[in-house]
Amino acid sequence: MAQPIIQLSGIGRSYPQGDGALTVLRDVDLSIAPGEFVAIMGASGSGKTTLMNILGCLDRPSTGTYRFAGQDIGTLDNAQLAALRRERFGFIFQRYHLLPELTALGNVEIPAVYRGEAASARRARAASLLDRLGMGARLDHRPAALSGGQQQRVSIARALMNDASVILADEPTGALDSRSGEEVLSILSELNADGRTIIIVTHDPKVAARARRVIEISDGRIIADRRNQPDTAAAVRRQAAARGASALPGSAFFEALRMAVVSMRAHKLRSFLTMLGIIIGIASVVSVVALGEGSRQRVLANISSLGTNTLEVFPGRDFGDMRSGRIQTLVASDAEALARLPFVAAATPGTAATATIRFGGTQANAQISGVGADYFTVTGSAIIAGRGFDTTAIARMAQEVVIDTNTRDSLFADRMDDGVGQVIYAGNAMLRVIGVAEIASRGPGGSQTLRLYAPYTTVQARYLGTSTLSSLTLRIADEADMAAAQAAVTDFLAQRHGTQDFFIFNTDQIRETITSTTGALTLLISAIAVISLVVGGIGVMNIMLVSVTERVSEIGLRMAVGARRSDILQQFLIEAVLVCMIGGVLGIGAALGFGVVFDRFSTGFTMIQSPNAMIAALVSSTLIGITFGFLPARSAARMDPVAALSKG
Repeated sequence: MAQPIIQLSGIGRSYPQGDGALTVLRDVDLSIAPGEFVAIMGASGSGKTTLMNILGCLDRPSTGTYRFAGQDIGTLDNAQLAALRRERFGFIFQRYHLLPELTALGNVEIPAVYRGEAASARRARAASLLDRLGMGARLDHRPAALSGGQQQRVSIARALMNDASVILADEPTGALDSRSGEEVLSILSELNADGRTIIIVTHDPKVAARARRVIEISDGRIIADRRNQPDTAAAVRRQAAARGASALPGSAFFEALRMAVVSMRAHKLRSFLTMLGIIIGIASVVSVVALGEGSRQRVLANISSLGTNTLEVFPGRDFGDMRSGRIQTLVASDAEALARLPFVAAATPGTAATATIRFGGTQANAQISGVGADYFTVTGSAIIAGRGFDTTAIARMAQEVVIDTNTRDSLFADRMDDGVGQVIYAGNAMLRVIGVAEIASRGPGGSQTLRLYAPYTTVQARYLGTSTLSSLTLRIADEADMAAAQAAVTDFLAQRHGTQDFFIFNTDQIRETITSTTGALTLLISAIAVISLVVGGIGVMNIMLVSVTERVSEIGLRMAVGARRSDILQQFLIEAVLVCMIGGVLGIGAALGFGVVFDRFSTGFTMIQSPNAMIAALVSSTLIGITFGFLPARSAARMDPVAALSKG
């Protein structure tokens, strides 16, 4: 007698129930030879479906020994059981268990996907099987567009996809009309004649009559084992053989990726809602960084308008020093000496006075700054009309003045020109306007002050009556280090004066302080945005957990046709990562769109997008997908295939 392909000895199966256990199978002994056509009959609740699940390695017995082709199934781990189901078993279910988002061809391909078969080869085989079963014209139809009989034919083709040697059919005609049921039974008879072992679970005696051997089960025990026809399976046993498999390197990942895309496309709204939190979080982070960088650049530009790489020297120990007015050592020769230092690009003396200015019937209070010929170069101020004064004007104490735009708008608002060439009264002196300068704000309220710029010698002689300066402004060469330049100027002036009776204001210190403050604020706001990103990740996890619950039947089917736990884990994890990555890309797009709108309506500053921030955001969204997608993926991978199929 041929070696049994299936051999059960003392099989029992119990399930926990309350404080005790529910026993479904008791001491089942059964042998099935290769090529047999067996029907397992019994009433509902008799244990026949549980027996089929054990035979198909979907469930494990509580007691006893199950050997398949001589191998003890009890010694196999989950991955080995999945491989056995994938290579040796084909399942035909009463409720078909077809995936609604896949076509008939796609559903048939599933077992070969987990086997690692090349896409072109498996598609050709799936099409051939469907054509053989009369479904050649329905390859691209989804299950909803197929009749019950057609869906069962697709289910049969799927069972044959990996050339399974054992076909397990659970009530294969239960959901079909009589004609479709007869067609399915005829197909099963043909498959048995082709050398496959067919095991049908049914409660219908007419269906059982089509089998060569009928096993009756009641209350978990086999009560009868009879043959309807003589054993003629010897010939076909010689044809039945184990089929091998050859996985393609990396194919599992790409197939999981493809299935994740298919699932997302089939549930577009759910996928969008899942990634919405990520979109908002990523858009917030990228926008905040862009706003922070834009504000930082704006602040730096404003600081630069105070003087590009400048050092300002004042008498006294610090701002507000009451002794500074009595210090007479800061003079024009200091500026000349400092200008000769190698790291000083230019230097200008500075002094100041206030006066009432008049032109025609208009008068206003203004500040008159006495400056050197290089002042506008040192401070980076632009002459927008007329000209500045030169060293000759300094030497002859010329009564010439450059006014700022505020003064122009105040005195010459009614004129068509800029006032260049006009004579104005400043105190008791008459000054001719030779130019107009675009002067940026130089401190609180500076943009509102009317400013006039005259040769410092003129201001000293006509307004102050002293040769002392109130300040020196130095422009430091671009390649020089500001801190080192400040130290060198301090030492140089201290030697000239014999003491340090001055202090130096370094605009670079403002730059560093405001830059660090802006960076801290950006970091703070970014942290808030990151929190929203984490909240989005939690939302992904919650919706993915709901998705797992909704797709229990799909998970059970994939396990039944040979998917390992690692395959299920990989598929759901890839889906979570893909959702988050797409959400990240859409979030970056939303941030860029917001930047365009912001720049169009904002007059203060522009958002400066950072490629590094975008890359970091995309990496973060991927990590969130991995982190928050792992729990749902693991939950899916740990499902029991029998329990999952029963909920479908």
